[in-house]
Amino acid sequence: MKLHYKILGEGPPLIIIHGLFGMFDNWQTLGKKWAKNYQVILVDLRNHGHSPWDSEHNYQLMMEDLEELTDDLFLEDMNIIGHSMGGKLAMKFAQRFPQLIHKLVVADIGPKKYPVHHQQILDGLNSVPIDKVKSRQEVHSYLAKYIPEASTIQFFLKNLYWVEKGRLAWRFNLKGLTNNIQFVGEDLRKERFEGPTQFIRGGNSHYILDEDWMDIQKSFPNSELDTVPNAGHWLHAENPTIFFEKVSAFLEQ
Repeated sequence: MKLHYKILGEGPPLIIIHGLFGMFDNWQTLGKKWAKNYQVILVDLRNHGHSPWDSEHNYQLMMEDLEELTDDLFLEDMNIIGHSMGGKLAMKFAQRFPQLIHKLVVADIGPKKYPVHHQQILDGLNSVPIDKVKSRQEVHSYLAKYIPEASTIQFFLKNLYWVEKGRLAWRFNLKGLTNNIQFVGEDLRKERFEGPTQFIRGGNSHYILDEDWMDIQKSFPNSELDTVPNAGHWLHAENPTIFFEKVSAFLEQ
């Protein structure tokens, strides 16, 4: 599948991969900062953003999509930053193509299996009669019944766009993602990647626990763990300055 992408700047390649329900627009601000020193490639994964939709959604297919993109752009010795689902994909890609990777950054996700834990969000998104609502505020009202965090609701509202006057739609393939949600937490501990890796977590997040660290190092032996304070799972949005500083220091060392 040909993915939608955007290139910023020049220099060593740096691919940035968003998480579930995200899109590369979420990373434009940080991408522009890194573009002063790198050729930044912002990617929309399948079923997200402006990339094509498909009924299937799993890491094998996403890895093949990403391989096609890196082949098309003749990329090698590349750095990859992946957040959440994008972090899982970045890990799997590095395990499969270690010869192409210079450094790997995994934001707030580990290689362990995660049980399905997005059901309430999916219920909220699927409760929205997207063909009938006439405003973002209407969508907000539906989501607020299921999602307590205002910042999370705002994240989803950014995924709305006007197909035409009076008709809203989602940027992501809600049906496809709902039907494949069980694959998003895939266990990636069976394979290894021995290149330099930074796992970076939010201080208020529970995706990477202290007790996970020894297990992570078995699959990623040349890895380090860093923490962004005053941030949860969306650490790059909640504390972007510290996130940028810590990741940049790792990439440049």
